[in-house]
Amino acid sequence: MMTIGSTLLLLPLLTGACAAAISPANGWASKIEVFRNPVYPLDVVDKLEEATMPKIDEWMAKKITAGKNNKCTLETAAVRREWSDMSETMRQEYVAAINCLLKKPPKSDKSRFPGAMSRYEDFVAYHMTHAMQLHDNMHLFGAHKYYVWLFEKALREECGYTGYQPYMNYDRYAQDPGNSPLLNGNASSIGGNGVRDPAYKGVAQPGRTPNIIASGGGGGCVKEGPFSDMVVNLGPTAMATGAKIPKNPRSDGTGANPRCLRRDVNRNAAMGATADRAYRLLTKHNDMDSFYNELLGTPPPKNDPYPWGIHTAGHYIAAVDPGGDAMTSPGDPLFYFHHTSLDRLWWIWQMQDPENRLYSIPFVNMNMTMPMKRAVDPHNVTVDMEWLGPPIKLLETHDQLGGNGGLFCYVYV
Repeated sequence: MMTIGSTLLLLPLLTGACAAAISPANGWASKIEVFRNPVYPLDVVDKLEEATMPKIDEWMAKKITAGKNNKCTLETAAVRREWSDMSETMRQEYVAAINCLLKKPPKSDKSRFPGAMSRYEDFVAYHMTHAMQLHDNMHLFGAHKYYVWLFEKALREECGYTGYQPYMNYDRYAQDPGNSPLLNGNASSIGGNGVRDPAYKGVAQPGRTPNIIASGGGGGCVKEGPFSDMVVNLGPTAMATGAKIPKNPRSDGTGANPRCLRRDVNRNAAMGATADRAYRLLTKHNDMDSFYNELLGTPPPKNDPYPWGIHTAGHYIAAVDPGGDAMTSPGDPLFYFHHTSLDRLWWIWQMQDPENRLYSIPFVNMNMTMPMKRAVDPHNVTVDMEWLGPPIKLLETHDQLGGNGGLFCYVYV
């Protein structure tokens, strides 16, 4: 862990203003380094997370006493930070690590995925062929936690990245995502908008009012900033949302189909994931079923101009191709920021009552819109990431402070 002195050396590098370091001498915050960019005051979700940290400290003390922490402590936990709370140096290091994975050869079966041209696309190949499992009621949270952790592991161990997977605070960027530190297209962003494509109208939302996430004015190739020269190979699939995307030579989308990264940086989507919505999600649902349904926007909220649900809203903040395709969405690096944000929200919700919520799984019922698994004993369910990582028990994916034999050991700030 860095010292306070070394922390202060990083502070002037934060975009927009000198950042504030918070490191009180006692309590949970003495165990975790916290950076804040004062350009963005804490929102209601940030404040709830801070108010929850003493509970987490107490929970960890119980686990340690019981010998169930698998050597994970708050002092040793990795810290995942919001993108704009990171220094510009660390942001550029993250971008460099993505580019490194894009240049490394794939490890997936070439006969099965001839279009996977890089180590980065190994992850896309897995997602596009396991999307139904990854998004059923049992796996949406835990399997994506493991998936993102394996991606983070690849960045660190194969490409020398020294940080951890960042998340995006949707609310910080919702009003103007195209001018945010995440998507403004400068060297310390993850790239900018696509050029305007009049043929791109947005993403249909059947059953909702309005019934489309209308285009934000992009839709075409990203021409500026990081990933402006990125080559997308896998897809599209039948779930693609973009206009005039070249067809893949294989019907399942797994062939080589080199093309540009397309985006539509979209306020209409982002406004569906604002802090008030996230706070309601975290505080108004004491059971997993209602939490899960609210996250998915089920049933569709009425009298809401952005009735998408946070899960959908986050996916389409900048999505066209491959990000707008539910199967190939990890092909856009923004995917990992979104699913890390969902992981953070799930963790905050769990930690309001860890005794009862840590291993909670949505019950199968006909009102849920995502693919459903039959009611089976979750203790018997295994998450198998095949060429990405070894199989682990589903319930091990629920605990980010000691799960997976202690390999999961991280917090959000």
